[in-house]
Amino acid sequence: MKRNELIVAGALFTLVAYTFALSALASVQKSRTVSNAGTVKAIGVGVYWDSACTNSLSSIGWGTLEPGSSKNVTCYIRNEGNSASTLSMNISNWNPSNASDYITLSWNYNGQPINPSGVIQVTFTLSVLPSIEGITSFSFDITIVGSS
Repeated sequence: MKRNELIVAGALFTLVAYTFALSALASVQKSRTVSNAGTVKAIGVGVYWDSACTNSLSSIGWGTLEPGSSKNVTCYIRNEGNSASTLSMNISNWNPSNASDYITLSWNYNGQPINPSGVIQVTFTLSVLPSIEGITSFSFDITIVGSS
């Protein structure tokens, strides 16, 4: 082979090797998705999907989330007691137990009192850290308490 042919052959070989290396890396990388269903318990209040408070919410199917992503779910909370109430939220029963190291649940409730039969709109935000490892599904319980 002539020198030019050797250079072209070497460049072609390098390109093919590079392409195979990229393909191998792509097949090694894994897509990490996280799916969840959260149970919702309410004490002293009702939690509903709709503002008319006709469709009770007992669980939230968050679907599949990618690492580094978050998802919002909006619901309506009605004070079913006889006096004004403020809300608190407790998250418990994480499964697996280390899921709470990578996943957080927050809400936009700001502490305002809710009058009897009053309804407020609340948005829950579930966030998954980009560094999540080894968790492909999880569950937890959300308890919402209305207290006077």
